[in-house]
Amino acid sequence: MRRTLSLALALGLAATPALAHLDPGEHGSFLAGLSHPLVGLDHVLAMVGVGLWGAVLGGRARWALPTSFVGAMVVGFALALGGLDLPFVEPMVLASVLLLGLAVALLVRMPLGAAGTLVGLFGLFHGHAHGGELGAAGALSFGLGFVVATAVLHAAGLFIAWGYSKGMRHARLVRGMGWATALGGLWIVAGL
Repeated sequence: MRRTLSLALALGLAATPALAHLDPGEHGSFLAGLSHPLVGLDHVLAMVGVGLWGAVLGGRARWALPTSFVGAMVVGFALALGGLDLPFVEPMVLASVLLLGLAVALLVRMPLGAAGTLVGLFGLFHGHAHGGELGAAGALSFGLGFVVATAVLHAAGLFIAWGYSKGMRHARLVRGMGWATALGGLWIVAGL
């Protein structure tokens, strides 16, 4: 268990590029949006965590949780573009990392509607954070880029947990990824 947790944490931290956001003027708005969620550890951990938790819950949750997150993320992005401020955006983004990590690590079960609502709430704040960092990028292209990147990160979480129900060893890996996510969230908080 200890080795699995250490490996999961190391892989999670190593997978995040140490790059600044792409300049939309140089790379285009779509690529800037595509790279945006991939260069923030908080976004990577939360979005992979959505896929992991969807796999843990199984059934319709595999597609419902990512769909809820992405849909609410688009709404949050639109709110930011419209100038409507949400309170506690960054704390909610960090809370999403911690809570999704714990949900996976502890194999938390809840009704699909409640899980989808919680994940959607997190998506709303992630989308608002993306909208607040639009800069000179074109909103539609940038938004499409980060929606694609988010879907890929959700799919990565689902893929990692693909064999979750197929054995104890894989269940330990998934739980270890949950603990790594939660610890990554604490690490981010400690660095603030």
